[in-house]
Amino acid sequence: MKVPLRLGTRGSALAMAQSGQVAAALTAATGTPVELVEVVTTGDRSAAPVHQLGVGVFVSALRDALAAGTIDFAVHSYKDLPTAAAPGLYVAAVPARQDPRDALVATGGRTLAELPPGARVGTGALRRIAQLHALGLQLEVEPIRGNVGTRLARVLGPEADLDAVVLARAGLARLDRTDTITETLDPMLMLPAPAQGALAVECRSDDSALVELLAVLDHAPSRATVVAERALLATLEAGCSAPVAAYAELAEGDVGEEIYLRGAVISPDGTRDLRLSRTGTPADAVEIGKALATDLLDLGADSILGQQRNLGPGTQQFGSTV
Repeated sequence: MKVPLRLGTRGSALAMAQSGQVAAALTAATGTPVELVEVVTTGDRSAAPVHQLGVGVFVSALRDALAAGTIDFAVHSYKDLPTAAAPGLYVAAVPARQDPRDALVATGGRTLAELPPGARVGTGALRRIAQLHALGLQLEVEPIRGNVGTRLARVLGPEADLDAVVLARAGLARLDRTDTITETLDPMLMLPAPAQGALAVECRSDDSALVELLAVLDHAPSRATVVAERALLATLEAGCSAPVAAYAELAEGDVGEEIYLRGAVISPDGTRDLRLSRTGTPADAVEIGKALATDLLDLGADSILGQQRNLGPGTQQFGSTV
């Protein structure tokens, strides 16, 4: 019998679910058995708001385990990864991306437009907080922490204390909780985080046999869109819980397939909302992201991001998977 590959994962229900799905897909495609190895990260131990945590808090322990050889590969929510490459590690696969949009879960089955002024809406992302304020709906937006179940209980549980929460639709789908969604938010209202809904399957770059094995899971269209979004984020020099949003879509253009990338930088209070778009070929994904970031910087995006940087080292950190 083959020795199982050791797949490192966080222990949350969502992390275990998405890692289990990757493990099952790899076994189905290659016949290679996979066992899950739980790795506790710094972010899992802390109850502090996401924007106050240190860089890579949901990633560094998994990467340390990879470097130490205690696991063979890891599955990350791609939006949690720092934009800088990790020495000695390689993202060998980006599986087919889940729907990257945000989702509203509200009491009474209400949509965002149906929430009354003063309604209490919880979310863990500064990007979402900024965009909710920018809508001008006079909502009371509260930063929250916790796994998907904990957040849903703030709205649907017996001790619910919020009128609504905003989560990544992908996380709810991976946990089979899309039944709780009262509205999937149009990107025109709520532009997703860069790489939201995508997974990164990472291993040691010198393990050529494993790199080749994991490549069977790679979905080229998903990789192209994520590369464009993360190139924008990297050029802005912003972390993934900064108020930066990006969403790339593939569509047929006049001369073949094209990437349509939208990007935004929003002040946390919603008073400044810079939004632009760019198109190009999938082969130019990195350059599209860089160019759109430059366009946003020309409009003054750095003054918004600079305010966040000046608040201290905890304001640009890498967020939770939901």
